[in-house]
Amino acid sequence: MQLGLIGLGKMGGNMRERVRRAGHTVVGYDTNPEISDVADLPALVEQLTESPRVVWVMVPAKFVSPVVQELAGLLDEGDVVVDGGNSKWINDHHHADLLGAKGIGYVDCGVSGGVWGLENGYALMCGGSVEDVAKVQPVFDALKPPGEYGFVHAGEVGAGHFAKMVHNGIEYAIMQAYAEGWELLAASGEVTDVPAVFESWREGTVIRSWLLDLACLALAKDPNLEGIRGYAEDSGEGRWTVEAAIDLAVPAPAISASLFARFASRQDDSPAMKMVAAMRNQFGGHATMAEHAGEDPDTRSDTSETGPGAQGVSKV
Repeated sequence: MQLGLIGLGKMGGNMRERVRRAGHTVVGYDTNPEISDVADLPALVEQLTESPRVVWVMVPAKFVSPVVQELAGLLDEGDVVVDGGNSKWINDHHHADLLGAKGIGYVDCGVSGGVWGLENGYALMCGGSVEDVAKVQPVFDALKPPGEYGFVHAGEVGAGHFAKMVHNGIEYAIMQAYAEGWELLAASGEVTDVPAVFESWREGTVIRSWLLDLACLALAKDPNLEGIRGYAEDSGEGRWTVEAAIDLAVPAPAISASLFARFASRQDDSPAMKMVAAMRNQFGGHATMAEHAGEDPDTRSDTSETGPGAQGVSKV
């Protein structure tokens, strides 16, 4: 079949190649003319001569709405638009309504697999009507990993992106657990080869996973991770997962904590911990560190003898 693919970045470009390897025709568009097959969206739609036409959108969430709006004026009744980016599920209903008013179908599809998807295949979680999903099924079959698993029609419009959002929330928590375990092993002084411990967990243990495999690859390149700054962004889906958990009154402490840990990673000096240190000094006379790391540690404040909390000190 023919597929129009908008967005040829790290994932989109590899997806184009994987679908082509499966024998399908892919017309790709990207704002970078060096990797684009056509000059613009009208040219992409014009080259899709089969009906119904299927156009897959693989762009950052903030650009999805303008692209969908433009496609609404270019496609015909019976065609289908697939949003394969990390969009918020509530936006899927707006896009489906916009396209549905013109008889154009809409499928939302969460995609997981990253830069490894070209060779390993992509896990796909889609939402939409049975009829619209069926129109895209040959592409889903080309993209998914071989075997029984890796694709799910999760429900109606919005279900695919909701499933992918929760998937990413779980990913946050698992990554944070591995990271904390690595730091604890390294800090203990008892373990002399932390990378080897991680490697040993890859077979036979209940915590083996692909994320563990990737952690081992990173440690093989840099055993102490000295070339990496401890700074982690969040894509938005971790936040949305926590927001959904709050809205639905579902306890999600591990996912929530992993999201907040990423926020902490971006602080050179925690304002909250400054206040904690100040309060400990006030009620217990506990020492506070100097503001600037280069200062003499003897200049830090310690009112343990004269401070207002000197009596009945609690080491909190």
